[in-house]
Amino acid sequence: VGDTTLAEIRPMLEKTFSTWKQGDVPQKNLARVAHRSDSVVYLVDKPGAIQSTILAGQVAVQRSNPDETAIQAMMNVLGGQFTSRINMNLREDKHWSYGAFAFMPGARGQRPFIVFAPVQTDKTKESILEVRKELVNITTSKPITQDELDKVKNNSILELPGSWETNNAVLAAISDIVRFALPADYWAKYPADVKSLDKPQVDAAAKKVVNAGGLVWVIVGDRAKAAGLENVALIPCESDRLGGCVVFADAPSCELNRNLIHLTSLADVACLVVSFSQPQHLDE
Repeated sequence: VGDTTLAEIRPMLEKTFSTWKQGDVPQKNLARVAHRSDSVVYLVDKPGAIQSTILAGQVAVQRSNPDETAIQAMMNVLGGQFTSRINMNLREDKHWSYGAFAFMPGARGQRPFIVFAPVQTDKTKESILEVRKELVNITTSKPITQDELDKVKNNSILELPGSWETNNAVLAAISDIVRFALPADYWAKYPADVKSLDKPQVDAAAKKVVNAGGLVWVIVGDRAKAAGLENVALIPCESDRLGGCVVFADAPSCELNRNLIHLTSLADVACLVVSFSQPQHLDE
């Protein structure tokens, strides 16, 4: 990318790379992983942590798929922009977080769908339930509105000129075409593809990606300061791989892998907890 032509740069490339020999290319394992049928929650106990960090994740479709434009729009409404539902809920409405988002890094195979929410410690349980509510709502009782869709469509199109202001930015866009096997005219057609999006497409994208009942939740924070996490029983790990202990909630109704929709207290949330016996391991 730059002020050059193929005729000018080809001799340089030939001079630099013509002696390279092809080597063995390892075969990557891109086998598909099925969604979980239920949710599980892990807590990493970090004494002295000034807040709790909530991560919720699952596998989702690969970057190169026919519904990607609709998925991007849906993700922007859910958690990809400052005015997204998750951020407006936890930050602007509840004031429990400085910023909470959802994102999907690109990958050739299945990629992670991740929600990231650093929250104040005493609102850990409430924040988990609010995040889950947003994930459930976007696929059921509160689908994306036309106003929400129009806003993210306009943003996606109007930000394009600014996103290609540098050579590196243009190179990154071209690299995505190669890396994810996208059509050569992907960016040329992108504005029209975005403009043509409608509600049925983004609603279908939400159902395709978001599986609120089968998430893996990881919470990092100070268990002693998080309301409802005080009464948990420490059980030694069978394996010392994590250098710590497994903790099961001291609640008779709590079952391993219990679906979060039935949670009524933070003790229930801590169905499976990883508590480090040596906190310094967390910093390594």
